[in-house]
Amino acid sequence: MKLEGFPVRLKTKGGGRQVTIRPMDPGDGPAVLEFYRGLPEEDRLFLRDDVTTPEWLERFVRSIDRETAISLVAEREGKIVGNATLYRTRFGWTAHVAQIRVAVARELQRKGIGTALAHELVRLAIGFGTEKLVAEVVDNQVGAKRAFEKLGFLPEAVLKGHVKDIHGIRRNLMILSSDVSHAWHAMEALTSDYSPSRE
Repeated sequence: MKLEGFPVRLKTKGGGRQVTIRPMDPGDGPAVLEFYRGLPEEDRLFLRDDVTTPEWLERFVRSIDRETAISLVAEREGKIVGNATLYRTRFGWTAHVAQIRVAVARELQRKGIGTALAHELVRLAIGFGTEKLVAEVVDNQVGAKRAFEKLGFLPEAVLKGHVKDIHGIRRNLMILSSDVSHAWHAMEALTSDYSPSRE
């Protein structure tokens, strides 16, 4: 699938480092795996999958090939420093709903990269006809919950003891959602202080 409007180049907040956002290519697989393996354990504690294994990478790349996952990477100086994915069902009664997941390297968090990645995914979601976005966070991921709320997401449900972290501890799973148009307006406001350039 050809995704329009890429690459996107932007400078991070504060330090002004240039970052390029572009669609993930199957050849990026090893670099994406290296990115996830480089995340601190606490950043991987509540991810749905063990993103450090070759088996996960193989499944992930297959989902991109089938277009059930649309994945973007943020790249700086030839190294992947962020990954964001839109998961969608192509047919059936939830074809209008997509799930969004975002991860950014620890040293570049709070620099606007996660917001920029999410912004681009929402732009793509609108083009696909997506009407509703969903995000999942564990109850003690306060920072992640706050970040999604800034992006226009609101709590919709709490599933008690629904997930276990990598140490086997049960946690409540919070479901947040947003109408796509609300998310777009929220992200437009958040990205108003920098102007990404497109090629």
